[in-house]
Amino acid sequence: MKKISIMLIIVILLVNINIIVFADDEDEIIDKENIQEVLEASTTPTKELKINSRAAIIYDRTSKTVLWGKEENTKRAMASTTKIMTSIVVLENANLTDTVTISKKAANTGGSRLKINTNDKITVNDLLYGLMLRSGNDAAVALAEYVGGSIEGFADLMNKKAEELNLKNTHFVTPHGLDSDTHYTTAYELALITDYALQNTKFANIVNTKTTTINVNSVPRTITNTNELLGNLDGVNGVKTGFTNNAQRCLVTSTTRNSHQIICVVLGADTKKIRTQDSVKLIEYAFKNYEYINLKEKMISEFNNYSFDDIVINKGIEILPELQMEKLEIEELPINKEEVKNIEVSIEYEKELEAPIVQNQKIGKIEVKLGEKLLYSTNIIIKNEIPKKNILDNIKNMLKHYAYYLENNI
Repeated sequence: MKKISIMLIIVILLVNINIIVFADDEDEIIDKENIQEVLEASTTPTKELKINSRAAIIYDRTSKTVLWGKEENTKRAMASTTKIMTSIVVLENANLTDTVTISKKAANTGGSRLKINTNDKITVNDLLYGLMLRSGNDAAVALAEYVGGSIEGFADLMNKKAEELNLKNTHFVTPHGLDSDTHYTTAYELALITDYALQNTKFANIVNTKTTTINVNSVPRTITNTNELLGNLDGVNGVKTGFTNNAQRCLVTSTTRNSHQIICVVLGADTKKIRTQDSVKLIEYAFKNYEYINLKEKMISEFNNYSFDDIVINKGIEILPELQMEKLEIEELPINKEEVKNIEVSIEYEKELEAPIVQNQKIGKIEVKLGEKLLYSTNIIIKNEIPKKNILDNIKNMLKHYAYYLENNI
């Protein structure tokens, strides 16, 4: 009897450990009242933002710039936020209407699950919803096997994509993000992955779905998103939750307000409440304290009102260059409201040039600065080609001058 009791205790402990290691977010629910409570408690001062999560970032999608960060370049485990990259690889390498037969390995994958069984049949499309809404590790393995042939083959595709995105501190081993020492990213690079993923309309639609119906063996099943902020906080339209013992609570959030979109990443929160609270703080801080400045308008105004009369082109057929700015890649930039008044636009250029001048030759730059910090810069170019004078041109000029002198009796 004593041996049976001991064995029972061991089994219970093992089961609980398994839950701790593999749990995701379906076991905890934060409703609108909880979100409102967190929101009210997350009012942040204008000049300072403090969070409890170990790493975080606010990334602006319009300008591709970092508004705020904490340990954003430190390598960390990212749990099920891994599935953002999993989705990218699947969407770019598979047909959504294809039907997948679930393997025993996929069906037996631990942790958060879509709850699919061996030999179940389900489309790639529905597996993606199960992956991103329910955070199904079984769905992740099923997709990995279908697209990459195996978990290892799929991880190769994930790492190839990471290389294409020029990610230097990211490495994938699995499609679901269960703990591994060689499976990691940073808050910054996870924001870059998310920014890329959101350019895919299908991905953006999936992560912005609160509830949907999928079909397993042609039997409909309703699933709900684990993202506690989706539908509860103004402007939130995705992206992914995560939890493992090593990564702790993680959340990647996309929020759009007034046509501007930011990505907030929180990694290493001790509890779901802290994760939620920190994410709300980041979102509200960004939209309350930053405004978008029209760089294009400021730079064009400065350029058009500037006099370039002191430019001299030696030995050129023409002496008046046609100047223009190169195309601006960024038209708007988020600036802290308290610092907007300190923005300055400056112009630098070569005043003496030697012909010949090639078309679109760079002669200077126009910069936007905030104090000593360079916010944006673009080149000033000469639009027209200006050939160098030859002997015949010199003779023509002499004859023109001579005719002028005769005409004016000089």
